[in-house]
Amino acid sequence: MKIVIAPDSFKESLSADKCAQAIKAGFADVFPDAEYVCLPIADGGEGTVKAMVAATGGRIVHLAVTGPMGEPVKAFYGLTGEGKAAVIEMAAASGLMLVSPQARNPMVASSYGTGELIRHALDAGIRHIILGIGGSATVDGGMGMAQALGVRFIDAQGEALVAGGEALARLAQIDMAGLDARLHECVIEVACDVDNPLTGPRGAAAVFGPQKGATPAMVEALERGLVNYARVLEALTGDDFSTLAGGGAAGGMGLAAGVFLGAELKPGIDIVLSAVKLEQAMEHATFVITGEGRIDSQTAGGKAPVGVASIARQHNVPVIGIAGVLGEGVEVVHQHGIDVVFSILPRLAPLSDVLAEGEANLYYCARNIASTLKLGQRVQ
Repeated sequence: MKIVIAPDSFKESLSADKCAQAIKAGFADVFPDAEYVCLPIADGGEGTVKAMVAATGGRIVHLAVTGPMGEPVKAFYGLTGEGKAAVIEMAAASGLMLVSPQARNPMVASSYGTGELIRHALDAGIRHIILGIGGSATVDGGMGMAQALGVRFIDAQGEALVAGGEALARLAQIDMAGLDARLHECVIEVACDVDNPLTGPRGAAAVFGPQKGATPAMVEALERGLVNYARVLEALTGDDFSTLAGGGAAGGMGLAAGVFLGAELKPGIDIVLSAVKLEQAMEHATFVITGEGRIDSQTAGGKAPVGVASIARQHNVPVIGIAGVLGEGVEVVHQHGIDVVFSILPRLAPLSDVLAEGEANLYYCARNIASTLKLGQRVQ
């Protein structure tokens, strides 16, 4: 029996690597003689750097940057094994996990630190950048990132805008004259885990704002800012970016990467799965186990579990999905190759307890799934 274990992280609880090891431990208690292939993955968010560095034999670069709320934070990015490409996680510099739940406020949160990571990679001579944009704390349209790379965002009085999505409502002009010229020498790929547009009911403010701490009133204010942002960009470029697929990812970073970095948006999971060689691992696999913190209707929009399932389906390998919670519309994932889904929660509990007990709950869930499969073998 060959079991491929390819989970994403359980955000704010477990890294993808720890998820894979907990699942393996649970299964190994029941099937000790099985062959286990652990391939921790990511879809552009937290864990992307670690997955890519591990897959290519690269290394991690550590540095201090400006955090999402303006404070210094210890961040990092990865260099691939040959040292020619940098893998940058927006989450490492501008991530939601860097801000306590009580302090989260996308009205003022900035992506400036992500721009500092890009600038550091440019200073190191890197001209191929893979930018993962999941897990951000921001809805600033990527303004902070662009500011760190020399773009000026100006209000009607000619003053530079302050940080945060709230300021976009006052945007009147964008000056790109100071944009770092080295970006024109680069190939930049954006690992994007969603296809949401910048504005509207599926846009950055409406869908992702509440996840980052926005109240309903804040969502309305952020939406007004993003609509104005799109209007100013259209005046600058002649293109309407408000409905660009993926433009709303990471609070609008998807759009900013395309406009200011000349980047190409790609499904993040495709980039990572190619690097970790998941398709080769599928050969002779009995089944594959994947998962993430939450599996729901959004999972079908480019998230890691469906990316894994799409490759498994090509090889007729059954797929088991495991999540912290199963959300609204979860049944749609069955249409995308995930055969069964399980939640690891054994009981109702406060969120802080759930996050702290994630590893133990994942282990017991995996063990119970394995025991069920064992029982099925006996009954058969």
